[in-house]
Amino acid sequence: MGKIYYEHDADPALIKSRRIAVIGYGSQGHAHSLNLSESGADVVVGLRSGSSSAAKATELGLKVMAPAEAARWADTVMMLVPDQHMGDLYQQEIGPQLDEGDALMFAHGFNIHYGAIVAPEDVDVLMVAPKGPGHLVRRTFTEGSGVPCLLAVHQDATGNAHPLGLSYAWGIGGARAGVLETTFKEETETDLFGEQVILCGGVSALIKSAYETLVDAGYQPESAYFETLHELKLIVDLLYEGGLSWMRYSISDTAEYGDYTRGQRIVTDETKAEMRKVLDEIQSGAFAQEWLAQAREGAPFLLEQRAANRNHPIEKVGRQLRGLMPFLTPKEAP
Repeated sequence: MGKIYYEHDADPALIKSRRIAVIGYGSQGHAHSLNLSESGADVVVGLRSGSSSAAKATELGLKVMAPAEAARWADTVMMLVPDQHMGDLYQQEIGPQLDEGDALMFAHGFNIHYGAIVAPEDVDVLMVAPKGPGHLVRRTFTEGSGVPCLLAVHQDATGNAHPLGLSYAWGIGGARAGVLETTFKEETETDLFGEQVILCGGVSALIKSAYETLVDAGYQPESAYFETLHELKLIVDLLYEGGLSWMRYSISDTAEYGDYTRGQRIVTDETKAEMRKVLDEIQSGAFAQEWLAQAREGAPFLLEQRAANRNHPIEKVGRQLRGLMPFLTPKEAP
């Protein structure tokens, strides 16, 4: 079993003694900034001129600087901007401001692992990656708990990178839940694989295909929506609470029998072979090169698919049904 650290393993004084620049104020950036500040750390937010997030951060009591200014002021820089923009931002504004003994931090290993960012040899390079979205990092912190984190050290110039990472995890609440030691390679490759094969790509494709199969067979779109998308949360909650065995214990015998006898007809040996190909593309860097090349062109395929999928029939019927559900507040992507 991997090494897991908790609050008693961290030294809060370390993070409280640092000047921290959080670059970016999106999902993770707002959570890290606020949690660190409320933990007693000295924090500024690095945002480019004209950023719509500047007013939000200022209203909550955070100090905002331009990225280069923030990096120059800080001795610890946490990079929390999108992967496809991070390399250019680092080259232009962050890297030139780093001094010997500084710490360069990440919440995802993409740019370090694939070489888009190469830090000076005299700075620490480490990662503290919450295993949950930023709004949960923030909410659980305010509730007195936290989201588990991954900790990895890529470069330990000072000999202090590991304890600094643990202290940072303490500052954002992650040490309350547990901090698993890993590597930049493992975090990056497993994270991309999970997103593509299960959490985003795989689940999205299964939902749409199952919905289309039912509707094409003549069933009501509303029934198909409930069965293929809405009820998924109930199953995921059971998986989250107790794994596959608890989920199977909680469903009917009929459902469990169908699970064992039909599931492998959907995820076949051919499907697993394709998963292996996806992993090969991640490990070789082919996916990273493809995505960064797309991003440099303005991500036309991403934007095309985003628009097309928002108009998929399951999204249309879903909007109507969620509007009739008094137990939830419907969300709409901008």
